[in-house]
Amino acid sequence: MRPCYSYGPKLRFNHFTHITDREPIMEISFKGKTALVTGATKGIGREIAKQLVKCGADVIATGRSQSDLDSLKEECPSIQTISVDLKDWNATRDALKTIDNIDLLVNNAGVALLEPILDISEANIDQSFAVNLKSMINLTQIVGKSLIQRKVPGSIVNVSSQASMRAVQDHAVYCATKAAVDAFTKVSALEFGPHGIRVNCVNPTVVMTDMGRIGWSDPAKADPFRERIPLKRFAEVSEVVDAVLFLLSDKATMISGSCLPIDGGCLAVV
Repeated sequence: MRPCYSYGPKLRFNHFTHITDREPIMEISFKGKTALVTGATKGIGREIAKQLVKCGADVIATGRSQSDLDSLKEECPSIQTISVDLKDWNATRDALKTIDNIDLLVNNAGVALLEPILDISEANIDQSFAVNLKSMINLTQIVGKSLIQRKVPGSIVNVSSQASMRAVQDHAVYCATKAAVDAFTKVSALEFGPHGIRVNCVNPTVVMTDMGRIGWSDPAKADPFRERIPLKRFAEVSEVVDAVLFLLSDKATMISGSCLPIDGGCLAVV
């Protein structure tokens, strides 16, 4: 596992003089903080939960798969796990009702149900918005109310997508839910800002999770999409995790309401 955000001392070589100096040390610590991570059973959410532990946070991880939560706890015994279907508004509130000290929230849970527009079903619309948006609103309410009542600052990061800002074939409902996530993030930053609560989101391109590697294994599908990215590659999980931890941390205290592309420059290209 990678070390938690401790850079230095590193030697830096001046190209013209060959004089070396030392880069400043930047450390991110979440000691004394409690973090809630949704969708923590696999991929990005699982790695965020593990890295938060490494950075000193007390971590609560939610997911639907009890077996995956159990394996996460085997890796990081200090993590508190909660199995809950976030689509269920009241079940989510019941599962979290005894937890009132959350300082950091990562709304990572999401689904991608892909269909051409003419084939979109009502069930897929309902499930997509229930997981990708409704659950996020529910959790933001729960954590936001607690932070305001306790009169403590906090930080929320929502995991959105590049698809919120760019059309992707067969992703109409997914794109719509992620555009809604971006808008919700900005309004949350507006309303929570006076209470010292920052809200941001990250917008990755395709990420090389286990699912991402399978879903984008066909060169006929992956190559044209990858070619639209100036860096000519997809994102690694660690690159998304790093951005999320930075936005959660006290190194980003003047950043709120932002939607941060993690896309290798794709959205910069017309």
